Amino acid sequence: MAEPLWRPDPERAAATQIMALARDRGFDGPDAVRRLWEWSIEDRAAFWAELWDRFEVRASRSAHTVLENGEAMPGARWFRGAELNFAENLLRREGEDPAIVFHCEDGRREELSWNALHRKVAALAAAMKAEGIGVGDRVAAYMPNLPETVIGMLAASSLGAVWSSCSPEFGVSAVLDRFGQIEPVLLLTVDGYRYNGKPLDIRDKVTAIAEGLPSLRRVLLHRFLDPAAALPRVPAVVPFEACLAAEPPPLTFAQLPFDHPLYILYSSGTTGKPKAIVHGAGGTLLQHLKEHRLHTDLRPGEKIFYFTTCGWMMWNWLVSALASEATIVLYEGSPFHPSPAVLWEMAEKERLQYFGTGAKYIDAIKKAGLKPRERHDLAALRAVLSTGSPLLPESFDYVYADIKADLHLASISGGTDIVSCFVLGNPAGPVWRGEIQMRGLGMAVEVFDDAGRPVRGQKGELVCTKPFPSMPVGFWNDPDGSRYRAAYFERFPGVWCHGDWAEITEHDGVVIYGRSDATLNPGGVRIGTAEIYRQVEQIPEVLEAVCVGQEWEGDQRVVLFVRLREGVTLDAALERTIRERIRDNCSPRHVPAKILGIADIPRTMSGKISEIAVREVIHGRPVRNTEALANPEALDFYRDLEELRH
Repeated sequence: MAEPLWRPDPERAAATQIMALARDRGFDGPDAVRRLWEWSIEDRAAFWAELWDRFEVRASRSAHTVLENGEAMPGARWFRGAELNFAENLLRREGEDPAIVFHCEDGRREELSWNALHRKVAALAAAMKAEGIGVGDRVAAYMPNLPETVIGMLAASSLGAVWSSCSPEFGVSAVLDRFGQIEPVLLLTVDGYRYNGKPLDIRDKVTAIAEGLPSLRRVLLHRFLDPAAALPRVPAVVPFEACLAAEPPPLTFAQLPFDHPLYILYSSGTTGKPKAIVHGAGGTLLQHLKEHRLHTDLRPGEKIFYFTTCGWMMWNWLVSALASEATIVLYEGSPFHPSPAVLWEMAEKERLQYFGTGAKYIDAIKKAGLKPRERHDLAALRAVLSTGSPLLPESFDYVYADIKADLHLASISGGTDIVSCFVLGNPAGPVWRGEIQMRGLGMAVEVFDDAGRPVRGQKGELVCTKPFPSMPVGFWNDPDGSRYRAAYFERFPGVWCHGDWAEITEHDGVVIYGRSDATLNPGGVRIGTAEIYRQVEQIPEVLEAVCVGQEWEGDQRVVLFVRLREGVTLDAALERTIRERIRDNCSPRHVPAKILGIADIPRTMSGKISEIAVREVIHGRPVRNTEALANPEALDFYRDLEELRH
């Protein structure tokens, strides 16, 4: 029987916070975490109440009922009667230790202490309050991943305002498709940002966005690119820095119900206008505390980094680490500039304990031959976290061979829909090659077959069968909840269907094979695209690939597009290599009917490959929202391909 790639030594496992909770509940031994998960599902009210107390959630009023209407999905209500403030829980620590460390690709490093963070949040909150901004108002941010962005979110949430953010690479239409739905009263933005060594001025885009949002009362602009930059010609624009100049009054926190709206996040929007998903303060806080403290083993004073933009939910996830009194490390810019090693240089310099990134980044540095363990002192590093797409089994091998051997590799998966994870790490347990370690505590995750029956050891739909606190409050402008119910509960009534094609393994771990709406179906057999990517991307000549199903002669055939290394051509020999590898390691049904070279692959703003957009284009159907793509021009390569006509 195969051995795990890593297992924590007994002392390390016993010292984890997840094992401490298991012991407190009377669970010990090798199956303690599995039994803890079972208890967390069987008695969800007791489990989440335990976390509230264990993590010392700050609240002005306790709940009179932890779980009301507890089997309704949707419809369950959590911590009824409780009143709290999200920002107050993130700003619980004081002192001169760092709360935020910021790095930029141009070499800048800034550090913000807990006390300094308090002062800046208090000053900005006072400025917002002077504008009349309060409970329920929407504050929008068109910002890079800066300390000022975190300050803005904390100031808004301290007042009970609702925060929503997009990163500055979004185009004007993409931003208006999002912010236009929620009618923000305040816009936080910048003059520009840097990427891959280039300064990118966005003031013209800011002007167009402000003109398209008639609800705005004020625009606050942080001159990040050029401190002397002229302000854009927008009514009511003021420098961000001016709001931080005055000595602020003491920071106060609006006390609000558990499910008061905190964030509005957006679906990718590649199949239509993005859904505006509303998340509650209490559920987000509790879920993130659980994931940071129990599933990651994050502790006060430790440093956690995630490579993300403000348009991806991992930004929200990262910032919540402040509630665990950890230091959050931000990076703004390209992860490959000025060199492919830039993030590992930062990890060494900051002595990071937790390094998070997208799976595609790990695949890319593996392809580039980067070996961080040979060039960087990573003695402090305890865990690498990966999400965004399935982490290939070979990338698990790479992490342990070329990053660090004694390391908790936590592949995690969830979504914008729940601003958190369904499946994630277990710092007290073994890491098996290609598997996510466990289902989240308190998350009744199963895999259903087409008939809605739970299955093990076979692929199916990833579902959650019982309510959990970080379910969305709802969708914006969906007063009867019909769009919300249609999005998650139509396939299996009363069960959350997430849209991932997955399998529960013999180790009680989980493998994600890709989005179920992008699964291939040749001859009626469903195939996850990740199975094909795993094989193709091990071929040195192939940088990356996108695989879709093409309707053909009353069935579906598999078409594989490959982006090749510079100077490589897709000849008969390379095609044969690709086909043989897929046939030998998957099955004959996985072998593409067509393999075509392509210059670029479309991806969403969070870096995920957009299989659906490619599928629509090759069928001559419109892609309903190309503004949701980071590189919509890539779609032009797929239009009217002669090779797809025969």
